Amino acid sequence: MLNKVILIGRLTKDPVMRYSANMVPVTTFTLAVNRNYVSQNGERPTDFIPIVTWRKLAEICANNLKKGRLIAVTGSIQTRTWDDNSGNRHWVTEVVADDVRFLEPKSGFGSSGNAEENRDFDEGFDSVFEDIPEEFEGFTPIESEDDLPF
Repeated sequence: MLNKVILIGRLTKDPVMRYSANMVPVTTFTLAVNRNYVSQNGERPTDFIPIVTWRKLAEICANNLKKGRLIAVTGSIQTRTWDDNSGNRHWVTEVVADDVRFLEPKSGFGSSGNAEENRDFDEGFDSVFEDIPEEFEGFTPIESEDDLPF
């Protein structure tokens, strides 16, 4: 079985960070993702997909993402249900992100885009990958945007 999602889109509003009952950081945001076709009225339909991040990645996203930011998200689909006080059952489908990549130039990172904020962000983001699962052993991450073939 495989449950893997890769999305590229823009945040519809600033992310919201809160803490679980066990004081684990969790950040949520919605990603607007255009479909790959044009409708009869000449527009690309857009899906609005809820994203959830946890722990260090949640803190990084909360501190560095803003409405309109172009990002790539890799993760898995999760569905969950809950009953409200009136006994109505609610369903939600969301993507639990295990990787978030910022797709705009580094000068756009952080609230002011200055070099010190960018350095702090880069160092924090790298720490997300300290414990790489065994299935990714042998995988070589790209160190710099200059290494990309496009």
